[in-house]
Amino acid sequence: MQNDLEPENWKPFNTVGQGVREIRVQVGTQYRVIYVAKFDDSIHVLHAFQKKTQKTRKADIDYAKSAYKELIRRYQ
Repeated sequence: MQNDLEPENWKPFNTVGQGVREIRVQVGTQYRVIYVAKFDDSIHVLHAFQKKTQKTRKADIDYAKSAYKELIRRYQ
């Protein structure tokens, strides 16, 4: 991502905010990293967690949304 390359296994996560993406990592178990890379040529990790069910927990989505809103406030 730092070199303008796309991660191998990602998807947009617009539920959290515009430009937010989710990287999916599976190493025995599943992990997720929710990030945004549209401010000051920086990558901001909003939330990282172990995924234990098929559906992303509301608490994880809410945490990422809160971090995204704080980031927006910081750049306004």
